[in-house]
Amino acid sequence: MSSGKPNGRTILSDSATSLIDIIATASKKGPPPVHLWNPDFSGDMDMRIARDGTWYHEGVVIKRMPLVRLFASILKREGDDYFLVTPVEKWRITVEDAPFTAIDFEVEDSADGPVLIFETNVGDTVCAGPGHAIEVTADLLTGEPSPYIHVRRNLYALIDRKSFYRLAERAEPGDAAQMVVRSGGETYAIGPAA
Repeated sequence: MSSGKPNGRTILSDSATSLIDIIATASKKGPPPVHLWNPDFSGDMDMRIARDGTWYHEGVVIKRMPLVRLFASILKREGDDYFLVTPVEKWRITVEDAPFTAIDFEVEDSADGPVLIFETNVGDTVCAGPGHAIEVTADLLTGEPSPYIHVRRNLYALIDRKSFYRLAERAEPGDAAQMVVRSGGETYAIGPAA
């Protein structure tokens, strides 16, 4: 956050405060349509999302979840870069892995079979299925899996370890020696069969 903490309060940089003012006005009309906003590049902001989903501003953890949710609502990905955007500003930020973390999931039954409903660290709820795929990559050196679920607009959530272990418990053998999980009528490979 910024240059001081008078009276125990954290001060945001001018660019972050400007974004908050614009978002607060726009959010009264519903979710921000960031896919329609293409302002000129404003610069780099000292904001980072760590691999565990923790948001930092100028090296300090942003502890106020409403503020994190506000910033998450205006996050946009272009290629490998992430930006906080408004109709008039576009600030590049650093994302170490995925911008969100899937911290839990529930299973509901439907006519098409089970539906895995994930909750993210910023309050999004995502049903795995068409448009919201589960993808697992593996580290080339260690083989360590990194599981993700698509949240929205080319933004993903890293599925946390405890949730991935629960997914693995639900897995069954699929094609090509893969273990798979099913959700929303779709089948997702999550790793090789033992």
